[in-house]
Amino acid sequence: MTRIRRGYIARRRRTKTRFFVSTFRGTHSKLARTASQQKTRALVSADRDRSRQKRSFRRLWITRINAAIREIGVFYSYSRSIRDLYKSQLLLNRKILSQIAISNTNCLYTISNKIILVK
Repeated sequence: MTRIRRGYIARRRRTKTRFFVSTFRGTHSKLARTASQQKTRALVSADRDRSRQKRSFRRLWITRINAAIREIGVFYSYSRSIRDLYKSQLLLNRKILSQIAISNTNCLYTISNKIILVK
């Protein structure tokens, strides 16, 4: 049986991988097998860390809101203020509340007073 030439398909696949791993160090950017393994590992890590980043930003926002609320002295805790916020049907998410807490504490004080009055 005659030998079949595979052509450029495998080379094109390896070239794509090589472009992706070109910034990796040592063998991880040179050899085809380790480069493909490192590419897979990098993509898995990127996917996992996107979820972790969302989680850590939410923790940061909660910490900022809690610190600002305790500094104002209107509420006892973050959890009670969030519960009252939902009961009064004010649609503010944690990201916006943390930005308000950093930039304009008086506005946060006004929001907390409005929550207290609605109760």
